[in-house]
Parts: sequence; structure tokens; C-alpha cells
Amino acid sequence: MTKLWLLLAIALLSVTALAVISYLRADINQYTPEAGPTDSAAKPARIVSLAPNLTEILFELGLAEQVVAVSSDSDYPPEAAGRQQLGTFWQPDAEAIIAARPDLVIALDFEQQRAVAETLKRLGYRVLTLKIKTIQDLFAAIDGIGAAAGCEHQAHQLTGRIKEQMESLKSRFGSADKVKVLWVVQTEPLRVAGTNTFVSELLEFAGGLNAIAPTVQQYPQIAAEEMLACAPQVIVQSAMAADDLGAQQEAAELFWKQWPALPAVKNGRVYVVDSDTILRLGPRLPKGIEDLARCLHPQKHGGR
Repeated sequence: MTKLWLLLAIALLSVTALAVISYLRADINQYTPEAGPTDSAAKPARIVSLAPNLTEILFELGLAEQVVAVSSDSDYPPEAAGRQQLGTFWQPDAEAIIAARPDLVIALDFEQQRAVAETLKRLGYRVLTLKIKTIQDLFAAIDGIGAAAGCEHQAHQLTGRIKEQMESLKSRFGSADKVKVLWVVQTEPLRVAGTNTFVSELLEFAGGLNAIAPTVQQYPQIAAEEMLACAPQVIVQSAMAADDLGAQQEAAELFWKQWPALPAVKNGRVYVVDSDTILRLGPRLPKGIEDLARCLHPQKHGGR
């Protein structure tokens, strides 16, 4: 459960979307949308990443050799797991970060990491703090990292490639009949993804529609009556771990059998998906959307 909330936190850390990144203000060691042109600083030779999606971006930009330490949750690409670990996503270890002698520390903008970032900045370390809530925020973050690490061209190429792949997926699945989807975060108590979440963005690209009516909370707890009223055609359940999807799928099917009249249950359309790929806002986003689309439109993949 902790890992799932980690993924959701990565995707939804801020209430306000980050403006498109153009510049990095090195004098305050933190990116902000209002920052002016950066000073011509040397490219960082030792980079520390405090989140799994940030680690994936760095490796995809060709900065693997410069990444000297990562959060313990950074498990992709496999090479990242061999880097020095300096605390978890929720609890970065400031002493371990300092011991890694970084030229650049990249963090996400939420309470625990923000506190560590402020401490490091006061000590004179260069820190880039990013908000990544939406797909557009991801593109902005990649450009920001490219500016900070001196690889702007690679960053533009990466964002361009991801956008191209996503547009291709949207053309393929977005025009299909929209499938009503109930995205389940946990079953006891029943908690789902609301409409004002990154999950709803994913569903749109995959040819789906969030079955839940607009809610105040992003991940509301709902009663059985509400769940039955939304009559989802498909139920997607986030996996708690990636290594036992088969067992989790069986458990999910057993749980949902208590509501046999639900269209998703009646038609055998309950799916447990790999949260690492689908919910981690990073370079693998197109693959996550395609995996989701396979559940929503199996006929386009030769399925039932």
C-alpha cells in the first residue's frame, strides 16, 4: 500500500500545475517559472536524485554516469538500483546526500523533500526542485533538468519523442467508444481516483472515461451505493507490488464477485495493473498508456 501511495504522490504532489520551464536561476539553486536566464555554470558531474521518476528521466537523458546516488525507491532502469541509496522518497537522508558530494540535487516539491532541499541550499548546494503533477508538468520538468544538467538538446528530443508516442496512442484509442472506468486505489475501504487526477488524463489518452462523478477529494473514499450507481464497464485496480500480479488479479476478481450485477464484473473486465509503469510520471508514460489501453480496448490487440 505504501508503494502505491508513493506512486500517486509522485504523480500528484501539487495543487497548481507547473508552468513551462525555460530557465534555471542558479543563484538561488532552485527552478521557478519566474526565473531569469541562468549563469553559465559548469555541467554537473555528480547528480543526486530524490525520486524514482526523476531517476528515470536522468537515465533517459543519457546522464547515467553523472548519477551517483538515488532514493531507495529508484528501481528503474535496473542499473539505477546499483547506485548509492540515500533514504526513501518520503524520508531523504540529508547526511547521506552531503556525503555523496553532489554538484546538483534534484528533488520534488512536497513537504519532506522541500525541507531537505532548503537545508542543502543553506549549506551552499545546488538544488533543483520540481513540481510534477500532470503530463504537461512532466514535459516541463524534463526541460528543466536538461537546462540544469547542460543537456537541453537531449531534453527537447526526449519530450518530443514522448509527445509523438502519446499522440499516436491518442489517435489509435482516443477516437474509440469511451469506456467507463472505475480506477480503484484500495478496496478496504473502497477508495478510487477522482476526476481531478493524473489518472483521468491517462484514461483520456487510452480511450477511457472516469466513471466517478466530480469530487472534492482527489482520491475519495466511496460507499458501495456510489460504486454501483456509476456502473463501470471496466474496473482497474492498482497493484500493490509488481512481483505477484497473478495473485493480486485472483484476489481482485474474488473481491468484486460480491457485486455480480456490475457491468465490469458481469463481463469479466476487472484488471490489476502494474503501478510502477502506469502511475509513475516519467519517460515510460507512453508504455503505461498502451498497457492501460490493452485493458480498455482488448479487441484492438486481438483480445476478447
